[in-house]
Amino acid sequence: MKTKLIDFIHNLILYDYLLFGGIILLFILLLVLAVIARERLVLAIVLVFLAFGILTGGSFFGYTMLHKYLFKHTISVSELKALEFTEALLIKGEITNRSKRTFQECTLDIGVHKVTHNRYVDPLYPYFPFKKTSISVKQEIGPGENASFKLFVEPFRYTKEYNITIKGSCR
Repeated sequence: MKTKLIDFIHNLILYDYLLFGGIILLFILLLVLAVIARERLVLAIVLVFLAFGILTGGSFFGYTMLHKYLFKHTISVSELKALEFTEALLIKGEITNRSKRTFQECTLDIGVHKVTHNRYVDPLYPYFPFKKTSISVKQEIGPGENASFKLFVEPFRYTKEYNITIKGSCR
């Protein structure tokens, strides 16, 4: 957890600092307004809850939407094959940069989940993959350019029907 937090802080960009600074200023402003409106108890409580809601929800959704807008990309899988003589799953594909920025690094998180053809359970399986792995593509990808990736999921012994989910974050 400590490593993930340090990695998150090291990868912040100027827009992230502006976003978090604006959210903290809005949080402080709403708390000051709540203190000023302490005579009206209901208004003060609503302002305090609104301030904490903006602090938590605004940080999460703001960061997610900002990076989704700044670092647009598409991931396409060209080959997915369970190898016969080794217990591995081969995944080949491409990352396409659809933004106006040059990517320095893309981290892909791959999950393999089963399929049961049960319409109530199948939508839940992508959230709980039975095999997870990730790969980091460290090369410059200019706007409109592609970068290919090749990944082995090992050991892979599942013989029934399965699907994969690939989520990427680029910077």
